[in-house]
Amino acid sequence: MKRYPTFLLALLFPITMYGQQNLTADELFLKARTTAFEQKDYTTSIALAKEALEKAPNYTDITVFLGRLYTWNKDLAAARAVFEDLGKREVRDEDYFLAYASLEYWNDQNTKAIEIIDKGLSYHSKSEALLLLKAKVYFGMDNYEEADNAVKTLLSINPKNTEARALAVRINDLSSKNAVGIVYNYSHFDKQFDNDWHIVGVSYKRVTPIGSVILRGNYANKFAQGGTQIELEAYPRLSKMFYLYVGGGYSDDVGLFPKYRTGVSLNANLPHSFEAELGYRQLYFSNSIWMYTASVGKYYKNFWFNLRTYITPDSKNISHSYTGTVRYYTKGAQDYFAFQIGTGISPEENRNNLLENETFKLKTFKVGAEYNFSYRTNLFSVGTMYYNQEFRPGEKGNQFDITLGYTRKF
Repeated sequence: MKRYPTFLLALLFPITMYGQQNLTADELFLKARTTAFEQKDYTTSIALAKEALEKAPNYTDITVFLGRLYTWNKDLAAARAVFEDLGKREVRDEDYFLAYASLEYWNDQNTKAIEIIDKGLSYHSKSEALLLLKAKVYFGMDNYEEADNAVKTLLSINPKNTEARALAVRINDLSSKNAVGIVYNYSHFDKQFDNDWHIVGVSYKRVTPIGSVILRGNYANKFAQGGTQIELEAYPRLSKMFYLYVGGGYSDDVGLFPKYRTGVSLNANLPHSFEAELGYRQLYFSNSIWMYTASVGKYYKNFWFNLRTYITPDSKNISHSYTGTVRYYTKGAQDYFAFQIGTGISPEENRNNLLENETFKLKTFKVGAEYNFSYRTNLFSVGTMYYNQEFRPGEKGNQFDITLGYTRKF
């Protein structure tokens, strides 16, 4: 290592200190931010912010940032002292309310966080950041009605807010304790079958403290025969990020429906408005068909994109099914246009009884569209789907579906 004469160091050291002392408050603020964000050195960043405040004691942005630094450094007492002092000075900056409320939210002081947010909104009524945080706080408190109100207000200001859109969909599933629904599906075949199919499903959904539970009864008329099926599905929450799908169904009318079906998936609400799912579905007719599923979804502004696959292995080969879905949200979580395109048959479709004869191993193409809209607590949907199905090797037929649905929340 190169050694420098003592007298040279003595000359250089004052110059270095002098250069540091001559930095402006803005320059010190910039250096503190760089040190915090790039180096994650909060202790040094705190020292730099304090030095900047010595030069400009009333520089609100630096003081708010100092409070954030103490928060990130887990010095909660010091962070609260900074924010409380700003409150005494009657600071009205949006970032002050956001930083202070975030501190309380991250440390489970939700009532205090809401108090700070509401005060901030009294000065900044159209603040997207404060409204989004308010929705998150109420969602964490299981107060879905207030969370829904906050996110709806935000989306009325900016319908393209990606994070708000993703949260709105999550809140929508839990915002009403009860929901009853009815759905009707009509299918017409030009070659594969002589008779049209008619399927009616009636459901009841109940939101419980651990997640939603859905009981559904289905009646089908296929091949000019009638049959029924009962299904039970649950979506238990494991954490803020993870929840399960657990489902099962039973029918005595094998051929119209599977004898029984089961399914389990692990779902994740990921950062940056991504979603993911991994699980299995099983259908039993005279033998079991096991299908493994995975999907990834992404919210972007008014859009939701999703790609799902079903993989069905057997002793000879592996069959694949893929479906891509795009939704365009017009207002809230229940109002959207959807477009779908894919290959293969999924176990969730009303035509899943065709899987009994290993039709899923033949080529299928599908494309369709759907429109969902709401009026107060009433939800309506209309959809259509076209299938081009290879029902025998080398022989294809067309299927046309129309689906109508109505749900009432209460």
